[in-house]
Amino acid sequence: MKRTVIAILGVVLSSVATTPAKAASAVVGINVVHPQSLTVAQENDILDNLKAAGVHIIRTGITPDDKTIGFVKRAYAIGIKVEWITSPKFPPDAPSRPYRPQEWPGIWAGPPLSYASADLSRSYFQALFDRLDAEGVQLAAVELGNEINGASFNPEFPLPGEGKQFGLRDLQQDPEGRQIARGYLQYLKILKVLKDVRDHSKLNRVTPILSAGLVAYEAPEGPFGKGATKDMVSANATLEFWRSNGLDALVDGYSVHVYPWANGPGQADAAAGRRSRLKAYVLKQCRPPGSADGKPCWLTEWGFKNTDAACPAKETDQVALVREMRDNFRPYVDDGRLKGLIYYAWIDTSENFGVYRCGALLETGRLAIAPMN
Repeated sequence: MKRTVIAILGVVLSSVATTPAKAASAVVGINVVHPQSLTVAQENDILDNLKAAGVHIIRTGITPDDKTIGFVKRAYAIGIKVEWITSPKFPPDAPSRPYRPQEWPGIWAGPPLSYASADLSRSYFQALFDRLDAEGVQLAAVELGNEINGASFNPEFPLPGEGKQFGLRDLQQDPEGRQIARGYLQYLKILKVLKDVRDHSKLNRVTPILSAGLVAYEAPEGPFGKGATKDMVSANATLEFWRSNGLDALVDGYSVHVYPWANGPGQADAAAGRRSRLKAYVLKQCRPPGSADGKPCWLTEWGFKNTDAACPAKETDQVALVREMRDNFRPYVDDGRLKGLIYYAWIDTSENFGVYRCGALLETGRLAIAPMN
């Protein structure tokens, strides 16, 4: 009898040992830019097209007003969840950088991050979560902040700056870097408030919280070169600084952005460069779930421009590049280091990243939103 049991156990263990582990998967979606500026009819058209394309996750900003909540409810009713981008709130008397598009194009107005108010942010977050609870809506994730590691979205950075990409040591020793670090520490306080509000939500208490989407500049830290006047902190240094100050107790994942170089589609050397830069500058900090030294990443913006205005657009290069990048993402998805891939963007007429054009979804978009499982 004992020998029989041992034999059976041996067969079971052999079967387990030879059965390949199931690869992990990532949620896949697309950015929907500024739906608040659309009419309800236009919103519904977009939702119909998203549903027809098989989209289940969209990344967008939402506010606790009836129109925006109505959009989120209608999306949720047809199986589309929102990955919500939100921001810290500031007191009305906080200093504010003006918008100067002629002098500083692409540099937006607003207060420095160090002036963010925990109390005002709590009230805002609470109002939104209360509305979602009341409407029976669950989110895909919550992301606090957008590209705050650069001058464009974080007025903590002076203009002009030093013309460099700061590293971790700069946040500790450089005068400008130390000021940016003060804003980063205040950001963590707002993140703690967001987590507390999320934790007490009825429907969204396990909705993932993501750190701010960090723009990943695919080059070493240091001076940008002659003529550069704007600054940023590398995505790696930002996450290292935040982690040393308690980030991992506050988030479920790290959000990063990358717009990879588009040189040499289909060429082996160019593809190797994109793969190498992804590893070094974009996804270096990502870890599998449960790791002691970090969290998984969500790539909440990535994409390739297409300036061809024809209908249908020529997209041979973009198709090749999206295929290549999805192959590059695969190892990170398989081992759980990359949990979300959200392409930029569904419609984008200002920067030419849009994949829904001329009344149809481009092949680029179809590939970008295809499942990763």
